[in-house]
Amino acid sequence: MTSAITLPLWIVVLGALALALMIIERALLPSARWVLRRRLQKGFSELNKRLQLQVQPLTLTRRQVLVDRLIYDPQIMAAVQDEADAEGVPREVIAEQAAKYAREIVPAFLPVMYFGFGIRFARFIAQTLYRVRLGHTEEAALGEIDPNATVVFVMNHRSNLDYLLVTYLAADRTHLSYAVGEWARVWPLKLVVRAMGAFFIRRRSRNPLYRKVLARYVQMATEGGVTQAVFPEGGLSRDGRVGQAKLGFLSYLVEGFDMAASRDVVFVPVAMNYDRVLEDRILIAAQTDAQGRPRFRAGALSSAGFFFKLVWLRLRGKYHRFGYASVSFGHPVSLRGFLEAPGREDAIAELGAALMAEVGRVVPVLPVSLMATVLQEADGPLPEAELRSRALALKDSFVAAGGHFHLPRDDFDYAVDAGLRLLRKRRVLVEREGVWSIAAGEEAVLSYYANTIEHLPRA
Repeated sequence: MTSAITLPLWIVVLGALALALMIIERALLPSARWVLRRRLQKGFSELNKRLQLQVQPLTLTRRQVLVDRLIYDPQIMAAVQDEADAEGVPREVIAEQAAKYAREIVPAFLPVMYFGFGIRFARFIAQTLYRVRLGHTEEAALGEIDPNATVVFVMNHRSNLDYLLVTYLAADRTHLSYAVGEWARVWPLKLVVRAMGAFFIRRRSRNPLYRKVLARYVQMATEGGVTQAVFPEGGLSRDGRVGQAKLGFLSYLVEGFDMAASRDVVFVPVAMNYDRVLEDRILIAAQTDAQGRPRFRAGALSSAGFFFKLVWLRLRGKYHRFGYASVSFGHPVSLRGFLEAPGREDAIAELGAALMAEVGRVVPVLPVSLMATVLQEADGPLPEAELRSRALALKDSFVAAGGHFHLPRDDFDYAVDAGLRLLRKRRVLVEREGVWSIAAGEEAVLSYYANTIEHLPRA
């Protein structure tokens, strides 16, 4: 019983490694995870204290937990059974399809990615390309939003940079969970977008099971107080105008809202305007297919070429930013208050119209849009003195009617110069001997920028 046993050295080494791995797995790793989790929770609690709208626990829930919760939601299970009965296929097949939809939609929010990398990246890109300005904001009304309400930012869609611009300007208010389209589902972009807390939408899908899974996720996130950001127009504006709301997302919110039990939903209208939209010519030239869907003539090569051109200009010291980009925040709209108002015959359609009207009301007037409007409304070429006079009168008319004009450097002459300089640099306007006119073939581009403010009232 006490005799010695001789073992090969390799067995002793393997045994020691196995023992070390067991100690690490059973003792050290749980302790390290506990310490790391405590430090992360403490840091996140400090961050939440600085945010106007706190990040809710549902946002921090593990992604697989949210996916499972969505898959086994009673309404989803009922929809799966109905689909299986209608199609005459095994229920398991439809259930797997619903699970696929759930995994596609649900985000995997990483606070470090959003607050550590995302906001810094958004600020860097926005400030590199534009002179970013916060336009009109109703701070008093925003400050009175119920802390327990779910906030949904409702925005016009001008550029793919809208996401970065609003993320940057809302960084001190909250985390935004964006509803993004098919363009962001390309690997590896989808991993970054999902880690930023965005959820994917197949905007053109008419599959009833998919729409049900999406609706339940939106309702689940809303019930959990997740701050969301959506573009009700459903796509980029191809003519510069503020479009009508597509009602799918709003219908999910209204249909899932219980006047007695649900927390209130508060919509915050957000309006953006740019002196230059990088995609403007692509949007204007977009063709539509037989189903009315736009087909854009741009690809990876043209995007890469544009990027390297900017880098080359920067290296040569000849790079200039693309003018001003401005974001305004309108008056919040309470869903409960809206539904309680008498005479609502079609609440969803009326809500969509009211929200987009408020978005349109606070669209900021920028130098390029002002000058584009003056030149478009003129009968022909304008001498510079008359052009400046008309621009001042138009600006005063907008402001007197409640519009919001961004006056760079508090100098109107500088604003006129900035607008004209940008349009001439892009060969949209031509100046000869002090007379300004629209360049041949550039009428559509000028109209695109004039359209951004054509809906604003004038005194």
